[in-house]
Amino acid sequence: MARLKVTQTRSVIGGLRNQKETLRTLGLHRIGDAVVREDRPEVRGMVRTVAHLVRVEEVE
Repeated sequence: MARLKVTQTRSVIGGLRNQKETLRTLGLHRIGDAVVREDRPEVRGMVRTVAHLVRVEEVE
């Protein structure tokens, strides 16, 4: 299964509560943090919620 590397690129200050909680659920805490997650529908939905705050890459 493919994996996604999610990197936080922008601050969540001023963001909505669900966006802040979504970043925490993904495991991101500050700008520059990166996590690798399985490419699953649940993760894609979380990434879509904070798409303007993160950069996503596919990794093998």
